[in-house]
Amino acid sequence: MVDVSAKSVTKRIATASSRISMNAQAAELVRQGTSRKGDVLAVARLAAIAATKWTPHLIPLCHAIPIESAEVDFEWADEQTADEQTAKETESPQPTSQPTSPPQLICRVTCATSGKTGIEMEALTGASVAALTVYDMLKSVDRAMQIGPTQLEGKEGGQSGTFVRNPGTHS
Repeated sequence: MVDVSAKSVTKRIATASSRISMNAQAAELVRQGTSRKGDVLAVARLAAIAATKWTPHLIPLCHAIPIESAEVDFEWADEQTADEQTAKETESPQPTSQPTSPPQLICRVTCATSGKTGIEMEALTGASVAALTVYDMLKSVDRAMQIGPTQLEGKEGGQSGTFVRNPGTHS
């Protein structure tokens, strides 16, 4: 492990996300909370929070740090506000023949701690496990679900400072 004993304690925050694409039937079960195994988002939220706490047991050289906050949010990548949809229809009244992409659920986890080392791994682990839990709960309906990308969205604190992912980049 990296020696962090000489580092200062600072507030550290990290947000990570993971996407899971699924068929329309699986998405409807998530939206209604009626899968055979129960409320998919409630279970995935609990799994994500638990995963943040288990990160040092899963990642061999990851420091065990206190998780002072873990927030888990879900949103559909294809959801638009009514105003956005109306504006889109006004700009392009002709129907397009583009195939619609499968519904994508975005699992976003934000973790915070006061410590000597970052909390990115905890956020990434939480987002990954949330997506895996969604898969587990819906695999009887859609075994072709795809997970990814899973990525760090941003982080604050520590020597390296602030990082914010630019949309559409891998840097």
